[in-house]
Amino acid sequence: MKIAFCLYKYFPFGGIQKDLIQIISECQKRGHQTCVYTMVWDGIIPNNINVIIIPVTSYTNHGRNKSFYHKLKKYLTKYPVDLIVGFNKMPGLDIYYAADTCYAEKVKKEKGFFYKLTKRYKHYITYEKTVFDINSNTKLLMLTQHQINNFKKHYQTPDTRFYLLPPGININKKYDRQIANAKQIYRKKNFISYDQNFLLQVGSDFKRKGVDRTLKSIATLPSFIKNKTILIVTGQDNPIRYQKLAKKLGIYKNILFFYGRDDITELMSAADILIHPAYQEAAGIVLIEAIAAGLPVITTEICGYSSYIKHANCGIVINEPYIQENLNNALITSLTNKSILSQWTNSARYFADTQDLYSLHKKATDIILGS
Repeated sequence: MKIAFCLYKYFPFGGIQKDLIQIISECQKRGHQTCVYTMVWDGIIPNNINVIIIPVTSYTNHGRNKSFYHKLKKYLTKYPVDLIVGFNKMPGLDIYYAADTCYAEKVKKEKGFFYKLTKRYKHYITYEKTVFDINSNTKLLMLTQHQINNFKKHYQTPDTRFYLLPPGININKKYDRQIANAKQIYRKKNFISYDQNFLLQVGSDFKRKGVDRTLKSIATLPSFIKNKTILIVTGQDNPIRYQKLAKKLGIYKNILFFYGRDDITELMSAADILIHPAYQEAAGIVLIEAIAAGLPVITTEICGYSSYIKHANCGIVINEPYIQENLNNALITSLTNKSILSQWTNSARYFADTQDLYSLHKKATDIILGS
C-alpha cells in the first residue's frame, strides 16, 4: 500500500514530528511504501524517508496552508496513493492524527465576535470542519479524551470515528534504561552541582508552553532558594523576549536557553522537576517522558496528558482557570520538601513500570493499515 503523510512543517524535537517518524517507520517495517508531503523540512532528512517539499508563497500562515493543500491535491491527483494521513487539519484526509486542540473551542474561550469575521478564522474553522463534521468519513486518531469531548461538542462527530491512542514514548527513555548514578553524572556533565535545584522546561513555542509563567514563579522564590535554583529551557524558539523578562525579574543568571538538544533523557535524569505550565497543549508528550524518567512534574490542567500526572501521583497539576500564585506555591512547596520529590519519583517509576506509556505508534499503525 502507498501511504501519503501530510503536514505543514517538519522541525526537529517537536512531539508531532517525532510521532510522524515513528509511525512511518512502523508502516515501513510492515512492508508499505510511505512518502511525506510538507512545505518545510527543517533538519536532516533520514535516508529511509521519502520527502516531497511543496513550496508555497503567501504572507499569512493560513494563506500558506491553503496553497499547500491545493498544490498537494493536484500532486496526488497526478500521482495517486492508497491512503492519505494528515498531521494537520485539511480536506481530503482518510485519517487525521489529532495532535492539535479543537480550534472551535479555543475560539469560543479566547476570541471575540469580530475575530470570526477574519479570513484566518474562516480558513481554520472550515478545514477543521472538513475533518470532524458529522458527514465526514475521516478516521480520527486521538491522544486524549478531553480532545474527543471538545470535538464532539462542536461537530457532533460520531463515536465510531474516534480512536483513542495510548501515549507512545521510546522505552529507552525509561528510568531503568539509564546508566548507574545518572543524576550525578549528568549534573556534572552540565556543570550543575548536586546541591542546586535543577528545573527543566522542554518544548518548542515558548509562549504556548508558558515559559513566562515559569520565570515569574522562579522570581518569587525566597532568595536562599532562588540563589541555588537553575532553569534550563530547551526548544525551537527565539529566547530573546524571555531573556529580557528574566533580566527584568532579576533572575537572568539562573536561566539557560537552548534551541534544541538531543540529550533530553539525560537532562531528565539530572533534573529535580519538569515544569510545564502551558497555556495550551493538546497532549504534552514531555509529561509522559518525565513519568518514564521518574522525574516529578509541575504542569497545568489544560495539558491533555496532565491527567497522567494526577493518576501517577508524581507532581502537581495547576487547576484551570490558571492563577499565577498557585504555580508559585507549587514550586516553593516542591523545592522546600525533598521528601515529596522522592515520593513523586517513586510513584512515577511505579507508574512507568505498570502502565502502557509506549505503544502509540504500533496502535496508530494498526488503525492506519486497517483502513
